[in-house]
Parts: sequence; structure tokens; C-alpha cells
Amino acid sequence: MDGGGEEVSSDGEGQMLPDSARKRGGWATFPFIAGALIGSSIAVSGWANNLIVYMIEKFHVRSIDATQTFNIVAASTSLLPMVAAILADSFLGCFSVIWISSLISILGIILIALTAMLDPLRAQPCQHGSASCPTPSKVQFCILYSGIALAAVGVAGTRFTIAAIGANQFDNSKDQRVFFNWFAVTLYASMVLGATVIVYIEENVSWVFGYWLCVAVNVIGLVVFLSGKRYYRHIKPQGSPFLSLAHVVVATIVKRKVSLSSRAEDYYHKEDGPREKPVSLPSRSFRFLNHAAAMETEEDSKVNSWRLCSVQQVEDFKNLLRIFPLLSSGVLMCTTLPVISTLTILQTLTLDRRLGPDMKVPAGSMIVFILTSTAINLTLIDRFLFPLWQKMTLRSPMPLHRIGLGHLFNMTGMAVASLVESRRLKLAQTHSVLDHPGSVVPMFVLWLVPQLILVGLGEAFHYPGQVTLYYQEFPKPLKSTAAAMISVVVGFAYYLSTTVIDLVRRVTTWLPDDINNGRLGNVYLMFAMMQMLNFFYFLFCAKCYKYHSVEGGNKNSDDESSKS
Repeated sequence: MDGGGEEVSSDGEGQMLPDSARKRGGWATFPFIAGALIGSSIAVSGWANNLIVYMIEKFHVRSIDATQTFNIVAASTSLLPMVAAILADSFLGCFSVIWISSLISILGIILIALTAMLDPLRAQPCQHGSASCPTPSKVQFCILYSGIALAAVGVAGTRFTIAAIGANQFDNSKDQRVFFNWFAVTLYASMVLGATVIVYIEENVSWVFGYWLCVAVNVIGLVVFLSGKRYYRHIKPQGSPFLSLAHVVVATIVKRKVSLSSRAEDYYHKEDGPREKPVSLPSRSFRFLNHAAAMETEEDSKVNSWRLCSVQQVEDFKNLLRIFPLLSSGVLMCTTLPVISTLTILQTLTLDRRLGPDMKVPAGSMIVFILTSTAINLTLIDRFLFPLWQKMTLRSPMPLHRIGLGHLFNMTGMAVASLVESRRLKLAQTHSVLDHPGSVVPMFVLWLVPQLILVGLGEAFHYPGQVTLYYQEFPKPLKSTAAAMISVVVGFAYYLSTTVIDLVRRVTTWLPDDINNGRLGNVYLMFAMMQMLNFFYFLFCAKCYKYHSVEGGNKNSDDESSKS
């Protein structure tokens, strides 16, 4: 369904592929996949990281409202990849989803560029000396938000589907782990370029030129990706895997009173297929689900009904249940990025940003410190820290180790942000900044860098760790969905941060439109405390979890304990 090239089964391993399919895939495809990722990431970093500033300056949106709008857009961008992953796994395949989504993204950025280029599509400039600015019309807002929505949908359909198609090119988990590391390095390095070069052009040269540059790099990325079509190993969609999961639920309910046997032949195995190792008996964890695979009579195996599932289907469903607590623990951890990245922009706008007589640090470029920290630390972790870990412990670090360290660094970043904000607010009050509109706090903007570096370090640990964990531990028919799960976690994190910040605005005075009148440091400290409690929850979930994959070292077995 992807078109072009031999298609292979979604659960086919390298040793079972036909010769023509074996010649496809591998590291030869990486330049084309990286090209698509680079083009998409530079484009989205260019228009999205400066969106708050663009809305404040050109559409006269209030500062906190602009950050809330950005968080909602970012949340939707993170949740929608799950829809793209389902389409890729079930119907269209990764290749088709990527090129269609890229076209949608390009169309959206074109609309945003038009709002910057054509005067009738944006609000009139503020009058000099006036306390109020003209409000954009409903049509102007409609065009802007339509462009943002299309661009968000487009990037949502590409980024994590690119991760899935890239991992599909390799047969063993080691190559997949290396790919995910380089995927993350490429992703963050590309976003650094967008957040520096393009954001600088938008603020200091021309918004119009900056946005059309985003369009150009997105088009180039799409062309590079399409040019590698004949080299990709295309995975044939097998229909909706969620239908199989629903099958397990229905069969369990219908046969809940059927007695369970201790004999392997009393369970249905026909659909297990060429898995790593067929399961003779269902595992003891979540034992009530074993009813779905229990055969009441020998004739049951000859009937394709919703009353009977294979043992493998049941085990796939159990794997999802086991990993859900770990998934949930990642949501609060990931609130660090939306909270720090958006509120730091508001802090930056109040500080001394001068790097010279004619140059200022663009507020939208502050996220570059997070992205650079992540990209550099990913390389250091992969090349130095983990080999040292393996040499000292004689074992490779597992994904949960990486995620746990990510929790610690994200929490620390929030705490440091609270301390820095306390200093900024004290200086603002000492120098009576509120009594002199337009003046800046006498504090250099680079004071904000340490908190951003810590958050970037946390991202370098937990982001690849989560992607690897989900990709390896999810059932094989859900591989694209697994690669997109990190985006779902991030999406819920953006919605959670937006909800919490909105609640803080309603019940406290910590976040007024002018943060010099508020207590932003208390907001950072509150999130740090929440994340500390969440870290203990993660430790409990991690202790109870047993890896399902062979690479994790703990294959499900008959004697698996109930704590899994």
C-alpha cells in the first residue's frame, strides 16, 4: 500500500524476509529519512518557536493567552501523531502517511506566511503612544489559526511516523537503538537551526522571509524523502491492530465463567504466527484475560468468532496493560518542557537581551539552549557514558535507567528555574521597573541558561529511553503506534501544563499579564514538587515492571509473578 518496492509482513524478521526485501532497508536509507526529518524539524522550529512573539507583536494577543494558545497547539501536535500511527499501522503504511502529512504541513505554513505578507490578513499596527492596539477581525484570526492547525497536523503526521519507518529498516534491536539515538540527535540539531537562524531572520530581517524559508526547507525535505522510495523496506499494513485488542476484551467478558486449564493444548495458538517464541501457556499476570484464549471444545479452534483469541493476542494485550503505569508516570515529567519553554520567553522579554549595539537575543530562540543541550548530551551519553556504564556493570543500561535519570534532571531544572526567577523578580522590584514602562530588568538574559541546559539534559536521557521502551515492548502489530507513544505522553503533558497554569491564574495572583507583578517562581516550585512526588511513583512502577522483549532480559514465562 506504500507503493514502490517489495512489501513485507509487519511481524517479519530479517531471517524470514525474501531476498528482494533483504536488499532493502538498512543504513543506506538513513540519509533520505534524515533529510525528511531535517526539513520538517527546521520548518516547525522556525514557525512554532516564535509563534508566541508573533501573536503578541502582530496580532496583539495578551502574553499569557499567547502562551496558552501555544501550549494547546503543541499538545495537539503531540497527540495527533497517534492518529497518524494508527493510519500507518492499519491502512496506509508509513510512506504514504509521511508524504501526505508533509503536503498538509507545507499548506499550513504557506497560510501563516500569507498573514505576515498581506496587510489585510493581520491586525493594524498599534498607534504610537496609544495604550491599546487594534483587535484583529474574526477572519484574520480564522486564517491564522487555520494555518497553525494545518501546519500542526502536518508535522504531527510526519515526525514519529518517520521514526517508525526508520526503525522498520533494521532487523535487530541494537541497530534500532542506534537509529533512535541518531534520530534524536538529528531532530534536536535541526530544531536548533530553526530556532536560531530562522527565528533570528523573522525578528531581525523579515517575518515574511522567515516563514517562506520554512516552506522551502519543508519542500526540500519532502523531495529528499520521496527520492529514497525504492530503497525503503515497506511494511504492509495488516488492518487495524486495535480490532484484535477489542477482540480480547469481548472474548474475556463473554467467557468469564469458563474454567481455566493448566494444559497448553486447552488454549488457542493458531494465530500466534512466527513470533520470537510461541507462548505455550498464558502468563499468570492478569490471569482473568486468559479466558479469551481458553477453548471450550476442540471445534472452537476451527471457528473464527469473537469468543476465542490466540494466546499471543492475549499476551499482546497484557503487555499494554503492564506498560501503562510507566506511560502515565511520563506525563507529569514531560510538563517541564512546555512550562519552561513558554514561560522562559516571557522572562526573556523583561531582561537585558543585548549582545552588542545592534543585536539582541530573540526571545523565541531561548529554546535553542534546551535543544543544543539535548543534542550534545545525546552524543556524549551514547559515545562515552553508556560504554563506561557497560564496562563497569557488564550490562547495557536499560531504557528505564535513562527515563529515571530524565526524571531527576527535569525536576532539578524546575527547581533552578524557581531560584533564578526569584532573583529576577527581586531585581525588578529593587529597581522599580514597574514605575518605568518599557524598561528592562537589569539582569542579563543568560542567567536563564542553566535551567534550560538541565532540561535539555533531562530530555537527552528520557526521550530516547521512552521511544526505545515503547518500540521494544509494544506488540509487533503496533510498532508505528509505539513510536508515537512518546508524542502522546508529551501531548497530555502540554494539556496538563495548560490546565494547571489556567487553574493557577484563576485561584492565585502568581501569573498576571505582567510577570513583574506576579510570582512566577512559585509556579516553577509547584511543578518541581509535583514532579518529585511523580518520581517516587515512577520508581514504584519501574520496580514492578518486567521487560517483555528478549533484549530486556525478562521474557514472559509461565512462572511470571503477579506483580508484573
